[in-house]
Amino acid sequence: MAEDSGQEKTEEPTQKRLTDAKNKGQIARSRELNTFLMMIVSAWLLMSQGERVGQGLLTMMKNNFHVSRDVIFEPQATIVFFKQAMSDGLLLIAPLLAILTVTAILAPIALGGWIFNMETIMPKFDKLDPIKGLPKLFSMNGLVELLKAMLKITLVGTIGWLLFNSIFAELLGLSSEPMEQAIIHALKLIAHSFLILSAALIAVAAIDVPYQLHKHSKDLKMSLQEIKDEMKESEGSPEIKGRIRRTQMEMAQNRMMQEVPNADVIITNPSHYAIALKYDEGSGNAPILIAKGIDLIAAQIRNLAIEANVPLVAAPPLARALYYSTELDNEIPQGLYVAVAQVLAYIFQLKEAYKTHGTKPAVPKDIKVPPEFKQE
Repeated sequence: MAEDSGQEKTEEPTQKRLTDAKNKGQIARSRELNTFLMMIVSAWLLMSQGERVGQGLLTMMKNNFHVSRDVIFEPQATIVFFKQAMSDGLLLIAPLLAILTVTAILAPIALGGWIFNMETIMPKFDKLDPIKGLPKLFSMNGLVELLKAMLKITLVGTIGWLLFNSIFAELLGLSSEPMEQAIIHALKLIAHSFLILSAALIAVAAIDVPYQLHKHSKDLKMSLQEIKDEMKESEGSPEIKGRIRRTQMEMAQNRMMQEVPNADVIITNPSHYAIALKYDEGSGNAPILIAKGIDLIAAQIRNLAIEANVPLVAAPPLARALYYSTELDNEIPQGLYVAVAQVLAYIFQLKEAYKTHGTKPAVPKDIKVPPEFKQE
């Protein structure tokens, strides 16, 4: 991995890298987008529910401030009124708190999606070390965060000042209005002002979201060495893959050898090639190649065939043609039907001669293989 550290990370992340990063909680997040959504929803709630909340506050004030002299001197009266005020207040703001809670949950997943990982919420005490955290203050990410903070302060401060100047006269006029009207009027002013200030943050969120997406993609980029290491880890080392292939070949060869005694004929080269064919006359299908091999494997096939009394027929051109044209457990190609039929006819005649103790038929000598199947 020391070599990899010097390589430039220019390659797009693989699907495995993306999945591993998400599982570790490393996904694109924008705090500015979260802040904007929370504030804009809060402003909407103030505008849509402000009058209802104001009327509720007036009712609470009337119920708690307009009391008789007898009730005031009652020792338990304060506790009763306090409990009632708390209950009325909670019922008044409960719908707002519910909507804000849902917004607080959905806002973070608007950009990077939902992810829950215990590792991300576990305390990491090394992050409390000011020495280790100092380089982050002077990193590119720290500079960007500083610029965003300055932009927010400047933007919100400027708009807030302009907004305050525009409603200053109305704020002064609240003192001359009746109390009920003044409370409702004040809530409306607060709601509109809060909406304007919240909308101003859309500029910060519009800058931060593309930046966070770009930063997330850049952080996950990989070097060529990392991609090679990942492929090696996913697929296994060449040594392990070679060992698996050898094991698979040995298992396939063992299964193949077990089928040799079930063959109807072994077509040989005669010493270099051996092809085992099986033919089910009742099925109407072409003969099937159930075993094949060259040199040592061919010798093993011949030995097993001799032990199982499977006849061997020397037909070098046909043996080579079958070896290269037909895969294991597949039917022979149509172009070799005639040549194989000659061999099978000889085998059937041979079996019949054994049964009747008749004359042994002559081995076919003129087995012709089409030019396109000939192998030198």
